[in-house]
Amino acid sequence: MPITRRDFSKTSAGAGLTLVGTAGVLSTASAYAYADESANASAEAAVSGDQPQDARSSQALGSRTGYGPLIDDPEGLVALPAGFSYKVINRAGVTKLDSGEFTPGSHDGTATFPGTRGSTLLVTNHEIGGDRAEADFPVPLTPGLVYDPAAPGGCTVVEVSKHGEYVAEWVGIAGTQENCAGGRTPWGTWLTCEEDTTRAGEDGMTKDHGYVFEVDPYDRRANQDPKPIKALGRYDHEAVVVDTKRGHMYLTEDADEPNGLLFRWTPPKGFRHGRGKLRGLSDTAGVLEAFKCFDSKGAFVDDLSRATKAGTVYGVDWVTVPDRDARTVSVREQFTDTQVTRARKLEGMWWADGGAYIVSSYAREESPKQHDGQVWFYDPARRKLTLKLILDVNQDPSKDGAFDGPDNITVSPYGGVILAEDGDGVQHLFGATDSGRTYPIARNELNEGTAEEPEYSEFAGVVFSPDGKTLYASIQNPGVLLAITGPWRHQR
Repeated sequence: MPITRRDFSKTSAGAGLTLVGTAGVLSTASAYAYADESANASAEAAVSGDQPQDARSSQALGSRTGYGPLIDDPEGLVALPAGFSYKVINRAGVTKLDSGEFTPGSHDGTATFPGTRGSTLLVTNHEIGGDRAEADFPVPLTPGLVYDPAAPGGCTVVEVSKHGEYVAEWVGIAGTQENCAGGRTPWGTWLTCEEDTTRAGEDGMTKDHGYVFEVDPYDRRANQDPKPIKALGRYDHEAVVVDTKRGHMYLTEDADEPNGLLFRWTPPKGFRHGRGKLRGLSDTAGVLEAFKCFDSKGAFVDDLSRATKAGTVYGVDWVTVPDRDARTVSVREQFTDTQVTRARKLEGMWWADGGAYIVSSYAREESPKQHDGQVWFYDPARRKLTLKLILDVNQDPSKDGAFDGPDNITVSPYGGVILAEDGDGVQHLFGATDSGRTYPIARNELNEGTAEEPEYSEFAGVVFSPDGKTLYASIQNPGVLLAITGPWRHQR
């Protein structure tokens, strides 16, 4: 049932602009709030204390926000604050899978799962697309785990010991395209998303692409004979989260011409989520819908870039997708610009605090307004979308300091969110506090260009370990998975 203007006024009263600058802007949640929405109290017992400051700091001197300035890495890989350190867990073309083949490249979305004897399992997407023969390190075509042998992407599972040491790595799925952010499920599996809609017969592909697949990090047999979850639609998938209370699934689309959409999938009556249950769905099971926003005056909002102030609140309706498999027309082109709300670069999502945190990476000339990143929060109980963080256009991305182009996101057990930067120029992992302040956590120092024209790959797959002590993230190219530890403390 569509939400009315009166309903919107009731649900948004006292919740919009008044949130700016308060602890309600970005609320604290456990790193695994989507599985257990109670706060991780033990994580907040992290070591506290000021870190030394110097002229290289990209935050105000004397501020207790963040962990201090980033210190150049003598190894030329990752700059971190004083007291922090990193380990390289795997590296494309260097470390090897248990099958003897090299770790694939182009690391992207990642989730962590508790393993046996204190170990951690990480499932990592590999955003590799195009001609498999041209990929330096494609995901190996492990027998029984291949969807389309012509496609180079997929995901791998990595085991790390309780001491933070690399133990083993194996293929979770192979033969998929451009596996991007994905999402963890409350029942302990990984949903890997294809950001590519190449059809069978195009570019050498043998099967249609643009789907979501489920990968079980614990049971390799469950991953045999990969089956796309066609009920979730075929489009340029980015991320997915599961509503732990209602069973809905929310999915972002990273696309333009026209800009992409936010989707909601409602399961069929009587369906109960669980391991392997999504594989058994029919191709048209449930209802797939795209979002439609309007402001407090009831005016339709055509694009999320219209919001230019943190605290902006929109009501949300949902519009049924006519043809979710996009047999003749892409899903986003099945709607006119007055039927749905669009956004450029809808990227990472994270379920926490009873709703979905959603990233719009940037907006340029293709959008009504320009920005260099937004973080939204969708509250399904109130059908309300609130802008929590907005980054102005970075005038000089080549200089360290400002942040731009957020992509993957995680909610931190130490307050606020942590974002992986996929912008221009310098690339960071950075945090945003409950009050909207940003601070650096890491800077990529692996220069893929020249001294005169440096180039730095994006960060991706940012996620905490189940115990909240280790932050994992990857440098996407050439493909390096990092484990970052240090004196984490609550951020305000």
